[in-house]
Amino acid sequence: MKRVFSALLLALLALAVLPSLVRADGFIIVTDGSVLPPRPGHPVYAPLEVSRHQVKVEIEGQVATTSVDQEFYNPASRVVEGTYFFPVPRDAQIAKFQLEIDGKWTDPELLDAAKARAIYEDIVRRQKDPALLEYANNRLYKARIFPIEPRSHKRVRISYREVLPQDFGALAYRYPLNTEKFSAAPLKNLSIEVEAKLDRAYGSVYSPSHAVKVTSEAGGKRFRASFEASNLRPDTDFELLFAAPVKGTGEAPLSLLAYRDPLGAADDDGYFVLFAAPPVGAGGKAQPAPKDVVFVLDTSGSMNGPKIEQARKALSFCVNNLNAGDRFDLIRFSSENEALFGKLEENSADSRKRALSFIDGLKAMGGTAIHDALQRALEMKGDSARPFVVIFLTDGLANIGPSKNDEILGMLRKRSGAGTRVFSFGIGHDVNTHLLDQIAEQTRAASTYVLPTEDLEVKLSNFFAKITEPVLTELKLDVTGGDGVRFTSLHPQTLPDLFAGDQLVLTGRFRGKGEAQVTLRGKRAGQEQEVALKVSFDAPRERDASREFIPRLWATRRVAFLLDEIRLRGDHKELREEVTVLARKFGLVTPYTAYLILEDEARRDVPPERRALSQLGKDAAARRVAESTFKELREEQTGANAVAGARGQALARSADRASDALIAQNSTVYGAKAAAPMAAPVVEAVKRAESYTANASRFVNGRAFYQNGSQWIDATIAARGKSETKNPPQRIAAGSDEYFALLRKHPEAGQWLALGNSLLIHLGGVDYEIH
Repeated sequence: MKRVFSALLLALLALAVLPSLVRADGFIIVTDGSVLPPRPGHPVYAPLEVSRHQVKVEIEGQVATTSVDQEFYNPASRVVEGTYFFPVPRDAQIAKFQLEIDGKWTDPELLDAAKARAIYEDIVRRQKDPALLEYANNRLYKARIFPIEPRSHKRVRISYREVLPQDFGALAYRYPLNTEKFSAAPLKNLSIEVEAKLDRAYGSVYSPSHAVKVTSEAGGKRFRASFEASNLRPDTDFELLFAAPVKGTGEAPLSLLAYRDPLGAADDDGYFVLFAAPPVGAGGKAQPAPKDVVFVLDTSGSMNGPKIEQARKALSFCVNNLNAGDRFDLIRFSSENEALFGKLEENSADSRKRALSFIDGLKAMGGTAIHDALQRALEMKGDSARPFVVIFLTDGLANIGPSKNDEILGMLRKRSGAGTRVFSFGIGHDVNTHLLDQIAEQTRAASTYVLPTEDLEVKLSNFFAKITEPVLTELKLDVTGGDGVRFTSLHPQTLPDLFAGDQLVLTGRFRGKGEAQVTLRGKRAGQEQEVALKVSFDAPRERDASREFIPRLWATRRVAFLLDEIRLRGDHKELREEVTVLARKFGLVTPYTAYLILEDEARRDVPPERRALSQLGKDAAARRVAESTFKELREEQTGANAVAGARGQALARSADRASDALIAQNSTVYGAKAAAPMAAPVVEAVKRAESYTANASRFVNGRAFYQNGSQWIDATIAARGKSETKNPPQRIAAGSDEYFALLRKHPEAGQWLALGNSLLIHLGGVDYEIH
C-alpha cells in the first residue's frame, strides 16, 4: 500500500511541477511491498489511481505560477506508505516549491543529480522496470507520504513559480502530463487553464501538444488558454507557446522557432516553425478591409430535400454577416446558371433584402454545369484590388458543358488573377474530390467536405464567420542575412490569406547559420504591409526538448503534400521513396504510408525480426486492406473512400500537432472503409489494419520506435535492409552494470531505454540489443 500511494503521488507531483522545457514527472513509489495483483504493462510500484487533476497557471510578464490540485485513490484494502519523487530538469528555474498533503504543507528534500540517479538505478534494478530512466539526469525532490488509507482518496496540492524562457519573440510554458505509466487507471478528469496578463497585446498562441481553447480579454493584453478531457492516459506534456507583437507596419506579429539536431552533422539542414497572427483586439482599431464575395450554389436535382434547406439557411447567414463596404452577388446553377444582380452589388439593407428573397426561392432541379457557373462568377472580378472570394457549393459531378477536370481548371487559370480565392464545399460523397482540391490549390484557398450526416448550415456559417475580416492577403516570406541562410520545403507551399482571429502556422527547412532577418509581406486593403523579426539559426549546444516537435510537424505536412502529389498528379518512384523514408523516420504510420513501408521492407529484404510493421505484414487480410487503401488514394476521385481520403489529407496538410493528425486521419479513412457494405471478415480486417497502424510506433525524444513482437526497434535500424547491416548488435542485459554505464555515456537515451527491457537501439554509431 505504501508503495502504491508513493508511486501515484509522485506521478502527480511530477505532472504538476514541471513546466520547464525538459520532460519530467512527479510520482510515488510504494515502499512496503506489492499491495495489489500486478496489472499487465503497469509498474507494480505504482498501484494508485489519479481521480482528479486540475492545473491553474497565472503568467505575469515572464513569470509563471503553477498551482496543481490532484486527488489519488488507493484501491487496496490496507494502509500503505509511499515516497513521493519529483524530478527537476537541469535547466529549470523553479522557486517557492510547495507541497501540501491533506491540508498540511511539507518541505520535500532536494537531492542532487548524482544521489537521485542512484535512487532511480536502485529501483530499476530491484523492480526490473526501466520506466524511471527518463529522469536519470535530473535533480529530485523527495517526501514521505503516510498513511494512505485503504479505498480512500488523498488530496495533494503543489505550487511553484518559474521564469519562462523567451526566444526571439516567443515565450514557452510546459507542464508535465506524462503519467500514463504511473496512474493505475485512466485519469477521470483533467483540466488545465492558463491565464496570461501581459503589458501589451499578444500575437500567436499555439500548443504543439494539445487542442486548446483560447479567449481574449482587455484588448488582447490578457488571454486564457484551456484544455479539458476525461478518461484518458496522458502521454504527452502540455506545451504552450505565445508571442508578443514585434515592431512593423503590418498587423501580423511574427515568432519563429528554429531547430537543428545537436546530435546530427554540422551541415545538416535545420527545421523551423513560424507563427503569425493579428494581435487580439487589433481588428477593432479600424473598419474591416472591404472584400468582394460571389456565392455559387448548385441547385441541381440531387440537392433536393435537407441539402437545399440547409444551403438556404447557410447562405442567409452569410448575407446577413457581410461587412459594411463589402460587395456581393449570388449565382444559382443547375443545367444553366442565374445571377441575382449580374454584377457586384454594394452591401446594403435593400441588396440584402433582395438576396434573402432570392435565396428563399431556390429550388433543386436539373443537371450540373460547373464550368459555366464558375466562369460567370470569375468574370465579375474586374480590376479591383479588393480580395475576391468565390464560395462554391456543389453535391455532384459536372455533367453539362465542359466537364473534364482539365477543362475546368484551365478556365480557372485564365480567369482567376491575383487576389481570387475559390473556397469549395463538397456536399455528400458524389463529388469530384480531385477537381475541388485542385481548384482550392490553384487559388490559394481550401476545400471542405460535408458528409451526409453533417449539417451544411453549421459548416458554411462557421467558415464564413472566420473569413469575414481579411487582415493580410497575398502573403510572401523572405529571409535575408546570416551566413547563407535560406528556406526550403515550406508547408504550406503557398501561403494562405490571414484573417482576424486566424493564425498562420508555417513549417519548413533552413540552410545556413547566424542571425538573419525574416520578413512577412502582404496586402491590406490594397496597401503593402510587412513585419520583420531577427532570428538566430545557429546550432544549439545541447538538446532542446521544447523544439523537438518541429521536425515531426514538418514531416507530417511534407508527407501529406507528397501523397497529394501522388493522389492528384500521379504516382512516381521518387515520391514513394521520400514518403517512405520520412514516415518511417518520424513514426508517421497512416492508412497510406503503412503499405509503402511494408512494400519497401519487402523490396529491400529487411529481416522479419527487424521490420517496423511486423503485425500488419503477417496478417494477410489486413495487409490487403492496406494495399487497397493506397490504391484508392491514387485512383478514386469520387465516392465515400475518395471523400475520406481528401478529408484525411486536408487534416494532415494543415496539422498543428502531428499526433492529432495521425489519429484523425486513421479514424477518417478506416472509418469510411469499415462503414461500407462489406462481408464481416473484411470489416474485421479493416479494424485490425486500423489497430496495427495506430499502435505500431512510439515517437520518443525525437526518435521513432516500432514494436516487433516484444521488442522495440529503433527506426534507424528498422530502415536497413539485410545487406546494409554489417555488424551484429552488442548485447547488454537490462539492469546490469553495463546497462547503466551505457546510460551514463548516452544520457539522452534515458527516455528510449524507458520503453522496455527488450530494445534494439542505435547509439553513437553502434547498435545495442537490450535484453
